Amino acid sequence: MIGNETGAAGGADPRETSFPLVIGVTPSPAERVRLTELLDGVAPLLLVADLDELRRLITPPGPPAAVAPAPRAPDDALVVDGTRSTARWGNREVVLTRLERDLLACLAAEPVRVWSYAELHRSVWHDEGLQRKADVQSLVKRLRRKLDQLGTGVTVVAVRGVGLRLADHRRPRAQGGGDPPGGR
Repeated sequence: MIGNETGAAGGADPRETSFPLVIGVTPSPAERVRLTELLDGVAPLLLVADLDELRRLITPPGPPAAVAPAPRAPDDALVVDGTRSTARWGNREVVLTRLERDLLACLAAEPVRVWSYAELHRSVWHDEGLQRKADVQSLVKRLRRKLDQLGTGVTVVAVRGVGLRLADHRRPRAQGGGDPPGGR
């Protein structure tokens, strides 16, 4: 058996020993690199994209804390739970990535608005310089697949030459036989 300097076997309990830890929260990869360079050798560094990711890392495993139940939405409503990163339709639920959740929340905030690719890129990725249309298109493809898994009529539709918007195919915006009321 090996003892420490005080003669106690096994040393101090690591849970009782404090140590410095720097936590950086930024969605920008460029900022993470900059922080890594600035704080190199200062202390252990934990970098996360957002507070949700940090909460998942530092929350101890175990039964979820008691939370007051959220008001029940109608069964035909798409519910996006930002805290749990899920989308729910009736009794079905899918887990969303941070980017999928942010995109869906952005589109759902103003469902009739058509969002440009640049606006969506800034809102979801939080960066100005890398507004690549392919990033948004790839994310939309994954999100559409998950919305289909839920069995909703809600999807993301492209508006040619403008951008994207949220649409509900169960509730068409225009109905009728083509002739305006009054026979004109």
